Amino acid sequence: MKTLRDARIGETVVIKKIHGSGALKRRFMDMGITRGAKVYLRKEAPLGDPIEINVLGYELTIRKNDAQLIEVEE
Repeated sequence: MKTLRDARIGETVVIKKIHGSGALKRRFMDMGITRGAKVYLRKEAPLGDPIEINVLGYELTIRKNDAQLIEVEE
């Protein structure tokens, strides 16, 4: 299983499944991180956390712990 945390800088992936429940899953969905959405990994912070992604035409930053809950495919 490949997660968003495993994606490399400059890679575009498609969201396959969001693990987790409750408020966290709802927060992902509110940000546009939904099944089938294309996500481009733009960059990561100098110390490696958080990462900046582009989804639905806007930029988001998410923590790697949260990115680990998002299953993706290439």
